[in-house]
Amino acid sequence: MLTHNQIWGAIDTLASRYGMTASGLAKKAGLDATTFNKSKRQTPEGRLRWPSTESIAKVLDATGASLDEFMNLVSLKANDERAHPRVPLIGLAQAGAGGYFDDGGFPTGGGWDEIGFPNFNDEHAYALEISGDSMVPLYRDGDVIVVSPGAAVRRGDRVVVKTRAGEVLAKELKRKSAKTIELKSLNPEHPDRTFDLKDVDWIARIMWSSQ
Repeated sequence: MLTHNQIWGAIDTLASRYGMTASGLAKKAGLDATTFNKSKRQTPEGRLRWPSTESIAKVLDATGASLDEFMNLVSLKANDERAHPRVPLIGLAQAGAGGYFDDGGFPTGGGWDEIGFPNFNDEHAYALEISGDSMVPLYRDGDVIVVSPGAAVRRGDRVVVKTRAGEVLAKELKRKSAKTIELKSLNPEHPDRTFDLKDVDWIARIMWSSQ
């Protein structure tokens, strides 16, 4: 299946191959100069925008490239994603500010940086950069953790929890009942925490860390 990044990446590469910026390519193709700008590739609400088949046809006509050449570029991008997929990255402190996640804890919006992460097959995974010492000794300031909001969470798993009050914590899941969630602190100098489930925005399992 073709992805949003593969299609736009092929357009960017085609522009560069023929000595143009994305804006220059759009203009030469008879489109508005901002059509291919990265800011136009998704809505302010985070919905992905795809180039139309008409726009791609105009790009091929403007560059003289063949459809096979364009599809080869798409395939190269697909191979690169499989080898080094990119996941969204945000600072842990920023995550509590709102606007970065939907109600299920999945990343949304356009405020993310990205990092390459080899051999991790989860389209919903994203990365958080640790700040502070509340996760020491397991996670230190500046470490990067990759979490999956879609993965099943069990007792003993290390998790990231965001509360409705905007607090974001990395803890170990001690117990989860129908009404409450108990979290064990990773740093013995910080207390364990218990929350009513109604006060929890989302919980995501930690799958990997940069240590």
